[in-house]
Amino acid sequence: MRSWYTIRALAESAEVTIYDEIGAYGISAKSFLDEFAALPDGQRITLRINSPGGSVFDAVAIHNALKRHPAGVTVWIDGIAASAASYIAMAGDEVVMPANAFLMIHDPSGMVLGTADDMRAMAEALDKIKTNLVAGYAAKSGGSDADIAELMRKETWLDAEEAVALGFVDRVTDPVRIAARFDIGRFRNAPPELVEEVEQVEATEASDDDGAAASDEDDGDTASAKAETEPEPATTPTEPDPPPSHPSASAIRSEAMAQARAVVDLCTLAGLPQMASRFLADGTPIDEVRAALLAARSEAGADIDAHHTQPGRTVGARPWGEVIASTFKPRG
Repeated sequence: MRSWYTIRALAESAEVTIYDEIGAYGISAKSFLDEFAALPDGQRITLRINSPGGSVFDAVAIHNALKRHPAGVTVWIDGIAASAASYIAMAGDEVVMPANAFLMIHDPSGMVLGTADDMRAMAEALDKIKTNLVAGYAAKSGGSDADIAELMRKETWLDAEEAVALGFVDRVTDPVRIAARFDIGRFRNAPPELVEEVEQVEATEASDDDGAAASDEDDGDTASAKAETEPEPATTPTEPDPPPSHPSASAIRSEAMAQARAVVDLCTLAGLPQMASRFLADGTPIDEVRAALLAARSEAGADIDAHHTQPGRTVGARPWGEVIASTFKPRG
């Protein structure tokens, strides 16, 4: 199964990479923490980040594990450390950024379906999460809680020099080629130069894919090549078939991420998060996921309308069955 992280134990150190959306593909922080805990305590950690963010709860758990590691952690922001990924970066004893990399902090966001009480509960939860995130950014930077809260509210993107000036980063290195393949345009204040650079990376990849396909087509045997060069009998000219349309790599990735988020959201909503990994591994369609969750709760003898059995649900909120059955779109 594809993962958003790798952990490698080397001779005298360990290298950890987070190069995708945190918590994606049905892989939670638990898998990360289990592997991380197996590293020797004496190994210093080099953490390389190129991520648009992801699950804030997973990010907090990873941040705390890194802070507890006794041998120290050096963080390299290889391209982008945005949202939850920037909070993980704050666990570094030293944080290093190339001159053309970016760090972004913003307010946490979430999705909720239900009554006004449900939505007020979500707002309260997001306020508490932000308070914790502010404390982590302040501990690294030395900035005031009020100043950091305002930077988060505005969704602030920082280049390396700005991040150093504010205390989030310790030193700047030479520029590197940005290899981010994320949907940066979904953020409201993404720097135009970064959006353009990411688009260029995707265009180059698409061109490379087309070139590889053309090369494969030229590898036919000699007989086939000869046959193509021999004149054909005169026939009535016809229009050639249009070339097949293939979705771009970025479109495929976006669709896969949307599917994964929808599955995880539905499983969490149903109180059955442990089922998400199986659905993702099997590529189960959303409609079948929804039906399976409702069936699983029914088979377990759980009253889907009994709100008191569901953490965080308030009396008078919509029944879980109705909410699950009406959930069609993943969070953005």
